[in-house]
Amino acid sequence: MSITPEQSRAARGLLDWPQVRLASRSHLSESTIRDFEKGRRLPSINNLAAIRAALEAAGVLFIEPNGNGPGVRLKDRS
Repeated sequence: MSITPEQSRAARGLLDWPQVRLASRSHLSESTIRDFEKGRRLPSINNLAAIRAALEAAGVLFIEPNGNGPGVRLKDRS
């Protein structure tokens, strides 16, 4: 599964991360994150995988589309 701009923004919101932190954690430029989340361009498959991996490493779970569209939530930390 890939990642949507909306999922990226929502995941950052759950983590309280600015775009610069996601860029750092995914080893990408802040402009790559900004342009992706604003729908200006679609990053390469490798860059999308890096964004997703950084968010998952921080505890984000990606939810498959279920009629309401894809989503995100945080792992249970208990």
